Amino acid sequence: MIIIQNPDFNIQKIAESGQCFRLKPMPSGGYALVAHGRVLRLNDTPEGSALDCTEAEFDAIWRDYFDLASDYASIRAQADPEDAFLRRACDYGAGIRMLRQEPWEMLISFIISQRKNIPAIQYCIEALCSRYGEPIESGGERFYAFPSAQKLAALDEAHFLACSLGYRAKYVLAAARMVASGGLDLAAIAACSDEALYSALLAVPGVGEKVANCVMLFGYHRLARFPRDVWINRIEAGEYGGAFPTGRYPDTAGALQQYIFYYARSAEYSSQSAPKSADESRILP
Repeated sequence: MIIIQNPDFNIQKIAESGQCFRLKPMPSGGYALVAHGRVLRLNDTPEGSALDCTEAEFDAIWRDYFDLASDYASIRAQADPEDAFLRRACDYGAGIRMLRQEPWEMLISFIISQRKNIPAIQYCIEALCSRYGEPIESGGERFYAFPSAQKLAALDEAHFLACSLGYRAKYVLAAARMVASGGLDLAAIAACSDEALYSALLAVPGVGEKVANCVMLFGYHRLARFPRDVWINRIEAGEYGGAFPTGRYPDTAGALQQYIFYYARSAEYSSQSAPKSADESRILP
C-alpha cells in the first residue's frame, strides 16, 4: 500500500475530469483504474490517498502515470490575477493532475468519444475491452486490459458496431490497422515536435483537430495543447469574448483547460450559467 499525501491529488476529481475513461468508482467504495495491463485500486483515507500496489510497482508505473514529479500548485499559480474566472476554476479543480496515459488507448478512446457523452464513451470502451482485451483477475473480480492494435486490426467492422461504436467503427478499425502494420508508430512520433506530432495524428482516419489535441495532451503529455469542446467553447464565448488567452500560458494551457472543463460542468458554475444539457459530450466532432 502506498499513501500519497498531496493536496494536488484528488482521486474523484481526476476521475471526473474527462481525461480518463477507465478510472471508475466501485460499488464497494473507492476507485479502480485499469491501465498498463494492471488494475490499481485507490481509496481516500484519513492519512491520504491510498494506492493498492507495491512500492516497486508504484515506482515503475504509477509515480509517472500520475505525474507526481510535477508541481500542480505552481501551474495553478500561473493564472492571471486579473482573470477571476480562471482563478476560481483552478481553486475548484485543485487535485486534478494530467495523467500520462498510453497513446494507443488515447487514440482509440478519443476517436470513440466523438458525439458521445462520458457515460456512453465509457460504455463503448468497456464493451471493446471486455470482448477483445486480455482478462485481469484482481481481488476476486475480473477486469480487462485495453486490447492491442494487433487484436483489433484482425477484426472486421461488424465487431466494432456490436460495441455501439456506430460510424466510428470504421475509424477504429483503420487506426488499428495503421498501428498494427507499422504505418503509424506511436512510440516513434513521441519524439516529434508538437506540430509534427499533430500532423502525424491528423493522418489517421477519423482524427480531426479536437481528437488530435486530446491525444497529444492526454497521451503524449503535451501540456501546451488546448482541446476545445462544447464546454470549453461556451466558456470561451461567455468568459473570454471568444478566445482563451493560450499565448499567455505557452507551456501549461492544456492543464489549465482541465480545470476550466471540470469547473464548467460543476453545479457551482452552473448556478451562474447552466449548460443547455447535462448530456453534452466531452468531445466535439
